[in-house]
Amino acid sequence: MSYLTGTPAGTASPGATDLRTGFGAPGIAHPLLAPSEWAELARPGRALHWVVLDVADGPGVRPDPRCLEAAGRLRNTGVRVLGHLDLRHGARPFAEVISDARRHLDWYQVDGFLLDRCPAGRGDLLEVRRTLAALRTLCEAPHVVLGHGTHPYPGYAEHADQLVTFSGPWSDYRWSQVAEWTAEHPPERFCHFVHGVPRGHLDEALRVARWQGAATIWFTDGTARGGAGDAWEGLPGYWDELVSRIGTGVSE
Repeated sequence: MSYLTGTPAGTASPGATDLRTGFGAPGIAHPLLAPSEWAELARPGRALHWVVLDVADGPGVRPDPRCLEAAGRLRNTGVRVLGHLDLRHGARPFAEVISDARRHLDWYQVDGFLLDRCPAGRGDLLEVRRTLAALRTLCEAPHVVLGHGTHPYPGYAEHADQLVTFSGPWSDYRWSQVAEWTAEHPPERFCHFVHGVPRGHLDEALRVARWQGAATIWFTDGTARGGAGDAWEGLPGYWDELVSRIGTGVSE
């Protein structure tokens, strides 16, 4: 796989203001633990592309009324709610994944799915395609995000709405490189999740996302204490500032 350092992917370029940059919230804590966060996400004007609902590492074992209420509030403001499906880097049995997807749909009426820890290799593509085909038989036009967390084999881009091509700490993101093949796709196809971003480096982080052609982002000053998921459980301390920058259209 070839890479280009500091080269824009897709249509990103200095001074561009039409990339429709917005947020994808990958793992806010359960509404019982984070009620104010869910209420804030449901406020109008937040440039949210979608929010992931992760009840208990998936849909849980029974319907949760608090999660149903939180998901409904988001949908009422026009925000997609995606069910969390953990592929465990390809080790999760197909039947378990589809069973979780059915419960997400039956209990929470989700609009699509984030396939977390999605494998990225060429040899795994066939099984991921099988999973995606099954998901599309369960509901009409689900929005599907593949959570690779790195640049996958390019063929994955043909089978999902969006790919997460970076998920990790700011210390890695600020020096990251973009895969050359991403230039064949618009920025709306790519997502970046970055934790540990200091307030003073927000402008730099937004520049990296724009140069690399990722229109869906989640930047936070949270850190991965017990695992990467911990970093996404709350809103960043500079949430209002970040919302203001995205809402006005970030330009260079």
